[in-house]
Amino acid sequence: MFTRVLKLAIAALSVAVAAYAQPVAPTATASSAPPVRVAVIEGLSGPLGNAGEAVFRNLVWAVERVNARGGLQFELRRYDSKGQTEEALAALRAAVDDGARYIMQGNSSSVAAALIDAIDKHNERDPARRVLFLNYSAVDPILTNEKCSFWHFRFDAHADMRMAALMRVLQEDRAVRSVYLIGQDYSFGQAVLREARRQLGVLRPDVQIVGEELHPIGRVKDFLPYAQKIKAKTAEQRGASAVITGNWGNDLTLLIKAAREAGYDGKFYTFYGNALGVPAAIGAAGVGQVVAVADWLPNVPGAQSEAFYRAFRERFPRPEDDYVHMRMQLMVEALAQAIQKAGATTDVTAVARALEQADVTLYGQRGRMRAADHQFQQPLVVGVMARQAREGDKDGVKFDVEGSGYGFRVVRQLKAEQAELPTNCQMARP
Repeated sequence: MFTRVLKLAIAALSVAVAAYAQPVAPTATASSAPPVRVAVIEGLSGPLGNAGEAVFRNLVWAVERVNARGGLQFELRRYDSKGQTEEALAALRAAVDDGARYIMQGNSSSVAAALIDAIDKHNERDPARRVLFLNYSAVDPILTNEKCSFWHFRFDAHADMRMAALMRVLQEDRAVRSVYLIGQDYSFGQAVLREARRQLGVLRPDVQIVGEELHPIGRVKDFLPYAQKIKAKTAEQRGASAVITGNWGNDLTLLIKAAREAGYDGKFYTFYGNALGVPAAIGAAGVGQVVAVADWLPNVPGAQSEAFYRAFRERFPRPEDDYVHMRMQLMVEALAQAIQKAGATTDVTAVARALEQADVTLYGQRGRMRAADHQFQQPLVVGVMARQAREGDKDGVKFDVEGSGYGFRVVRQLKAEQAELPTNCQMARP
């Protein structure tokens, strides 16, 4: 039934998602209420544009689902920040002038921090046009701690939460004796390395950190010199080695590809190693070696999880489009729930107060908003790369990634209360 309804809704949309050039229009209904305009400000071009497009596909699918139900209607508009802070701020001004009151962004914590500051000032200066910021991927912990804002809601687990989940697996991997830390040189990458050092010191003091490096984000074309350094430093130590990185997009794909070419045979503990070309780049060498943490993975056991993934793949059947985020679906559902509970679409203060109490479930996955800091609380999973199962193969996984022949076997599941961390947020409220 759901599939038939979704197909009808998709047919009613005035935009072909393959083009992505026009706003996603609401489904035609008898209601005279104007659609709720939502602006996506993201790096949709440039070296990390593939990550931005993956985000947009997820948001399109989520909006289609809400619109298909009738009643509340969203109109999704995209603004290309090119991954640059100044471009994002200009896009914010344009989106507000275009009538958007809900802003979505995530693929840069530095950009997110600038947007939070700009939105705080805008909302104080222009209360008649206040906006809310829904963040799906910017995971610098400071954004819901020291820099928390009433107007900002984060729907991804922050870096310390993700690192803690990864460390639960690394802590038990007693073969690992040395670690190399590498990341992108901006607030998020710095936060990942800082927390990796801290948690290793507490949980695995026997592991030696043999190198630590930050590189320019989105600008390195050849990671072979970095990979050679990693190989040399880890080879000096006895036992197995691992790389811990928060890299994402092409910065992760190129790093892992270079490591394979350099002959590095250690493990990779990653935040985002489960898609965007990484499994295909490393191939068979990654089986059992690449570890990733996420809010959800396609091979999470259960009929509802499988139905969720199959529905996404039916909507986006091209292998290169195969990157689905459960948290982004829950985020749009939470916004719809809050708007309906507040009984208003443009009174964003009322919507924000309702969003603080959001509690949503989709395909068996539940998440709730913590009002104290606006940090979404949800389950986390850790997976390790594996071959896709063939007939009679009991060791492989059911679903691969991007047609690569490799997927991720879930090795650890954390309930929301297990993934939760305290906050030091001192939120100023209107």
